Amino acid sequence: MSDPLDALEKSISTLRRAIRDASAAGDTERAGELRAQLRRAERAWDALIDADEPAPAPPRPVPEAAPAARGSQLPAREHVHRALMLLGTPAAPKLIVGVHEAFFPGELSASKLSSLRRDEERSYRSSPGARPYYLCPALAHDLLTSVRALITISTWTLEQRIIGPLSPRVDFLTGAIRVAEAVHASAKSAGSGPSPAALRLLWRFAVNIPDAMPKSTSGHETALDPQKVIDAAQAEMDVHADADLAARAEAARRARKSLRDDQQLFGAPQQGVTHLQARA
Repeated sequence: MSDPLDALEKSISTLRRAIRDASAAGDTERAGELRAQLRRAERAWDALIDADEPAPAPPRPVPEAAPAARGSQLPAREHVHRALMLLGTPAAPKLIVGVHEAFFPGELSASKLSSLRRDEERSYRSSPGARPYYLCPALAHDLLTSVRALITISTWTLEQRIIGPLSPRVDFLTGAIRVAEAVHASAKSAGSGPSPAALRLLWRFAVNIPDAMPKSTSGHETALDPQKVIDAAQAEMDVHADADLAARAEAARRARKSLRDDQQLFGAPQQGVTHLQARA
Protein backbone atom coordinates (compact mmCIF):
# COMPACT_ATOMS: atom_id res chain seq x y z
CA MET A 1 0.00 0.00 0.00
CA SER A 2 1.30 3.48 -0.90
CA ASP A 3 2.31 6.07 1.67
CA PRO A 4 -0.63 8.47 0.94
CA LEU A 5 -3.15 5.72 1.63
CA ASP A 6 -1.34 4.78 4.84
CA ALA A 7 -1.44 8.39 6.02
CA LEU A 8 -5.12 8.81 5.15
CA GLU A 9 -6.17 5.61 6.90
CA LYS A 10 -4.25 6.59 10.01
CA SER A 11 -5.90 10.01 9.94
CA ILE A 12 -9.38 8.49 9.50
CA SER A 13 -8.85 6.17 12.45
CA THR A 14 -7.61 9.03 14.65
CA LEU A 15 -10.53 11.25 13.69
CA ARG A 16 -13.09 8.53 14.47
CA ARG A 17 -11.65 8.04 17.94
CA ALA A 18 -11.65 11.80 18.52
CA ILE A 19 -15.31 12.04 17.44
CA ARG A 20 -16.24 9.29 19.87
CA ASP A 21 -14.43 11.06 22.71
CA ALA A 22 -16.00 14.42 21.87
CA SER A 23 -19.49 12.87 21.78
CA ALA A 24 -18.94 11.14 25.12
CA ALA A 25 -17.80 14.48 26.59
CA GLY A 26 -20.92 16.23 25.26
CA ASP A 27 -18.88 18.64 23.11
CA THR A 28 -21.23 18.71 20.10
CA GLU A 29 -19.49 21.65 18.44
CA ARG A 30 -16.14 19.87 18.49
CA ALA A 31 -17.70 16.62 17.28
CA GLY A 32 -19.25 18.46 14.32
CA GLU A 33 -15.89 19.92 13.33
CA LEU A 34 -14.26 16.51 13.52
CA ARG A 35 -17.01 14.89 11.44
CA ALA A 36 -16.40 17.44 8.68
CA GLN A 37 -12.68 16.61 8.74
CA LEU A 38 -13.52 12.91 8.64
CA ARG A 39 -15.73 13.33 5.58
CA ARG A 40 -12.95 15.15 3.76
CA ALA A 41 -10.45 12.45 4.64
CA GLU A 42 -12.81 9.69 3.47
CA ARG A 43 -13.43 11.47 0.15
CA ALA A 44 -9.69 11.77 -0.34
CA TRP A 45 -9.30 8.05 0.38
CA ASP A 46 -12.05 7.21 -2.16
CA ALA A 47 -10.35 9.38 -4.76
CA LEU A 48 -7.08 7.51 -4.33
CA ILE A 49 -8.77 4.12 -4.63
CA ASP A 50 -10.97 5.01 -7.62
CA ALA A 51 -8.43 7.03 -9.58
CA ASP A 52 -4.74 6.39 -9.66
CA GLU A 53 -3.72 9.97 -8.95
CA PRO A 54 -2.18 11.85 -6.03
CA ALA A 55 -4.50 12.47 -3.12
CA PRO A 56 -4.89 15.75 -1.26
CA ALA A 57 -2.77 16.13 1.83
CA PRO A 58 -4.43 14.30 4.73
CA PRO A 59 -5.94 16.38 7.52
CA ARG A 60 -3.70 16.95 10.47
CA PRO A 61 -4.43 14.24 13.07
CA VAL A 62 -6.37 15.52 16.06
CA PRO A 63 -5.08 14.48 19.49
CA GLU A 64 -7.57 12.15 21.13
CA ALA A 65 -7.48 14.10 24.38
CA ALA A 66 -8.29 17.46 22.74
CA PRO A 67 -12.01 17.68 23.72
CA ALA A 68 -11.40 16.83 27.37
CA ALA A 69 -8.31 19.02 27.53
CA ARG A 70 -10.23 22.11 26.49
CA GLY A 71 -12.88 21.61 29.14
CA SER A 72 -10.42 20.65 31.86
CA GLN A 73 -8.80 24.09 31.62
CA LEU A 74 -11.78 25.50 33.52
CA PRO A 75 -11.75 25.36 37.35
CA ALA A 76 -14.17 22.99 39.04
CA ARG A 77 -16.42 25.83 40.24
CA GLU A 78 -16.99 26.85 36.61
CA HIS A 79 -17.97 23.29 35.72
CA VAL A 80 -20.48 23.28 38.59
CA HIS A 81 -21.80 26.72 37.67
CA ARG A 82 -22.64 25.84 34.07
CA ALA A 83 -24.25 22.53 35.08
CA LEU A 84 -26.45 24.36 37.60
CA MET A 85 -27.30 27.06 35.06
CA LEU A 86 -28.49 24.37 32.66
CA LEU A 87 -30.68 22.80 35.37
CA GLY A 88 -31.92 26.08 36.84
CA THR A 89 -32.59 24.44 40.21
CA PRO A 90 -30.73 23.46 43.39
CA ALA A 91 -29.05 20.10 42.79
CA ALA A 92 -27.15 17.38 44.59
CA PRO A 93 -23.52 16.70 43.63
CA LYS A 94 -24.38 13.44 41.86
CA LEU A 95 -26.86 15.18 39.55
CA ILE A 96 -24.45 18.06 38.90
CA VAL A 97 -21.77 15.59 37.84
CA GLY A 98 -24.29 13.75 35.66
CA VAL A 99 -25.35 16.95 33.88
CA HIS A 100 -21.74 17.95 33.35
CA GLU A 101 -20.85 14.56 31.86
CA ALA A 102 -23.90 14.70 29.60
CA PHE A 103 -23.44 18.17 28.11
CA PHE A 104 -19.98 19.58 28.81
CA PRO A 105 -16.36 18.56 28.21
CA GLY A 106 -13.82 18.12 30.98
CA GLU A 107 -13.82 16.12 34.18
CA LEU A 108 -15.78 16.77 37.35
CA SER A 109 -16.05 14.42 40.32
CA ALA A 110 -18.47 14.56 43.23
CA SER A 111 -15.53 14.44 45.65
CA LYS A 112 -14.41 17.88 44.47
CA LEU A 113 -17.72 19.45 45.40
CA SER A 114 -17.42 18.91 49.15
CA SER A 115 -14.23 20.96 49.54
CA LEU A 116 -15.45 23.41 46.90
CA ARG A 117 -18.47 24.40 49.00
CA ARG A 118 -16.27 25.13 52.02
CA ASP A 119 -13.87 27.14 49.87
CA GLU A 120 -16.73 29.22 48.49
CA GLU A 121 -17.96 30.21 51.94
CA ARG A 122 -14.44 31.05 53.15
CA SER A 123 -13.88 33.16 50.05
CA TYR A 124 -17.12 35.08 50.56
CA ARG A 125 -16.45 35.77 54.24
CA SER A 126 -12.90 36.95 53.57
CA SER A 127 -13.94 39.24 50.70
CA PRO A 128 -17.71 39.55 50.18
CA GLY A 129 -18.73 40.28 46.62
CA ALA A 130 -15.24 39.86 45.16
CA ARG A 131 -16.48 37.13 42.81
CA PRO A 132 -19.32 37.48 40.32
CA TYR A 133 -21.05 34.50 41.92
CA TYR A 134 -20.62 31.98 44.74
CA LEU A 135 -21.72 28.38 45.04
CA CYS A 136 -23.82 28.09 48.18
CA PRO A 137 -26.20 25.63 49.83
CA ALA A 138 -29.95 25.69 49.45
CA LEU A 139 -31.92 26.94 52.46
CA ALA A 140 -34.60 25.00 54.35
CA HIS A 141 -37.94 26.83 54.22
CA ASP A 142 -38.78 26.33 57.90
CA LEU A 143 -35.52 26.91 59.79
CA LEU A 144 -33.67 28.85 57.10
CA THR A 145 -30.62 26.71 57.78
CA SER A 146 -28.43 25.33 55.01
CA VAL A 147 -29.39 22.19 53.10
CA ARG A 148 -25.84 21.14 52.36
CA ALA A 149 -26.88 18.22 50.18
CA LEU A 150 -28.09 20.74 47.57
CA ILE A 151 -25.98 23.36 45.80
CA THR A 152 -27.24 26.65 44.36
CA ILE A 153 -25.78 29.85 42.89
CA SER A 154 -25.67 33.09 44.86
CA THR A 155 -27.03 35.16 41.97
CA TRP A 156 -30.32 33.23 42.04
CA THR A 157 -33.20 34.77 43.97
CA LEU A 158 -33.91 33.63 47.52
CA GLU A 159 -37.12 32.02 46.28
CA GLN A 160 -35.12 29.91 43.84
CA ARG A 161 -32.60 28.88 46.52
CA ILE A 162 -35.15 27.88 49.18
CA ILE A 163 -36.46 24.32 49.51
CA GLY A 164 -40.09 24.03 50.57
CA PRO A 165 -42.22 20.91 51.13
CA LEU A 166 -43.03 20.56 47.42
CA SER A 167 -39.75 21.92 46.08
CA PRO A 168 -37.92 18.59 45.63
CA ARG A 169 -40.59 17.39 43.20
CA VAL A 170 -40.96 20.75 41.45
CA ASP A 171 -37.19 21.04 41.06
CA PHE A 172 -37.03 17.47 39.72
CA LEU A 173 -39.63 18.31 37.08
CA THR A 174 -37.91 21.59 36.24
CA GLY A 175 -34.61 19.76 35.81
CA ALA A 176 -36.28 17.20 33.58
CA ILE A 177 -37.64 19.95 31.34
CA ARG A 178 -34.28 21.70 31.10
CA VAL A 179 -32.42 18.47 30.32
CA ALA A 180 -35.02 17.51 27.71
CA GLU A 181 -34.68 20.94 26.10
CA ALA A 182 -30.90 20.54 25.97
CA VAL A 183 -31.20 17.08 24.41
CA HIS A 184 -33.70 18.42 21.88
CA ALA A 185 -31.35 21.29 20.99
CA SER A 186 -28.46 18.85 20.55
CA ALA A 187 -30.54 16.67 18.24
CA LYS A 188 -31.32 19.68 16.02
CA SER A 189 -27.74 20.98 15.92
CA ALA A 190 -25.32 20.36 13.06
CA GLY A 191 -23.07 18.28 15.31
CA SER A 192 -23.29 14.63 16.27
CA GLY A 193 -26.51 14.94 18.28
CA PRO A 194 -27.01 14.28 22.00
CA SER A 195 -24.34 12.23 23.71
CA PRO A 196 -25.11 8.76 25.13
CA ALA A 197 -24.66 10.25 28.61
CA ALA A 198 -27.30 12.91 27.84
CA LEU A 199 -29.78 10.30 26.65
CA ARG A 200 -29.17 8.17 29.75
CA LEU A 201 -29.71 11.21 31.98
CA LEU A 202 -32.96 12.10 30.24
CA TRP A 203 -34.10 8.48 30.59
CA ARG A 204 -33.49 8.58 34.35
CA PHE A 205 -35.73 11.62 34.61
CA ALA A 206 -38.42 10.20 32.31
CA VAL A 207 -38.91 6.91 34.17
CA ASN A 208 -40.05 8.89 37.24
CA ILE A 209 -42.58 11.07 35.41
CA PRO A 210 -46.03 9.73 34.48
CA ASP A 211 -46.66 9.55 30.72
CA ALA A 212 -43.09 10.61 29.86
CA MET A 213 -41.83 7.22 28.68
CA PRO A 214 -42.40 6.04 25.10
CA LYS A 215 -45.04 3.38 24.54
CA SER A 216 -43.90 0.21 22.83
CA THR A 217 -45.61 -0.73 19.58
CA SER A 218 -45.83 -4.35 18.38
CA GLY A 219 -43.40 -5.37 21.07
CA HIS A 220 -40.73 -2.92 19.91
CA GLU A 221 -39.40 -0.08 22.07
CA THR A 222 -39.55 3.38 20.53
CA ALA A 223 -37.02 6.14 21.11
CA LEU A 224 -37.44 8.54 24.01
CA ASP A 225 -39.00 11.80 22.78
CA PRO A 226 -37.67 14.92 24.58
CA GLN A 227 -40.85 16.85 23.78
CA LYS A 228 -42.97 14.12 25.37
CA VAL A 229 -40.85 14.39 28.52
CA ILE A 230 -41.29 18.18 28.53
CA ASP A 231 -45.06 17.95 28.14
CA ALA A 232 -45.44 15.30 30.84
CA ALA A 233 -43.21 17.15 33.31
CA GLN A 234 -45.00 20.45 32.68
CA ALA A 235 -48.42 18.84 33.16
CA GLU A 236 -47.45 17.59 36.61
CA MET A 237 -45.61 20.76 37.57
CA ASP A 238 -48.71 22.84 36.84
CA VAL A 239 -50.38 21.01 39.72
CA HIS A 240 -47.70 21.88 42.30
CA ALA A 241 -46.07 25.11 41.08
CA ASP A 242 -48.35 27.68 42.73
CA ALA A 243 -48.28 26.08 46.18
CA ASP A 244 -44.53 25.59 45.98
CA LEU A 245 -43.94 29.20 44.97
CA ALA A 246 -46.13 30.45 47.81
CA ALA A 247 -44.14 28.46 50.39
CA ARG A 248 -40.85 29.65 48.97
CA ALA A 249 -41.99 33.28 48.83
CA GLU A 250 -43.09 33.22 52.48
CA ALA A 251 -39.76 31.70 53.55
CA ALA A 252 -37.87 34.25 51.47
CA ARG A 253 -39.79 37.05 53.19
CA ARG A 254 -38.74 35.74 56.60
CA ALA A 255 -35.16 35.29 55.44
CA ARG A 256 -34.87 38.88 54.20
CA LYS A 257 -36.30 40.12 57.49
CA SER A 258 -34.26 37.91 59.83
CA LEU A 259 -30.95 37.02 58.16
CA ARG A 260 -27.82 38.98 57.35
CA ASP A 261 -26.54 38.98 53.79
CA ASP A 262 -24.06 36.16 54.41
CA GLN A 263 -26.73 34.07 56.18
CA GLN A 264 -29.09 34.52 53.24
CA LEU A 265 -26.42 32.75 51.17
CA PHE A 266 -25.05 30.16 53.57
CA GLY A 267 -27.89 29.67 56.04
CA ALA A 268 -28.85 30.65 59.56
CA PRO A 269 -26.67 29.27 62.37
CA GLN A 270 -28.24 26.28 64.10
CA GLN A 271 -28.00 27.93 67.51
CA GLY A 272 -29.96 30.94 66.25
CA VAL A 273 -32.91 29.04 64.83
CA THR A 274 -35.21 29.45 67.84
CA HIS A 275 -34.46 33.15 68.04
CA LEU A 276 -35.10 33.69 64.33
CA GLN A 277 -38.42 31.83 64.49
CA ALA A 278 -39.53 34.07 67.35
CA ARG A 279 -38.64 37.23 65.41
CA ALA A 280 -40.52 36.01 62.30
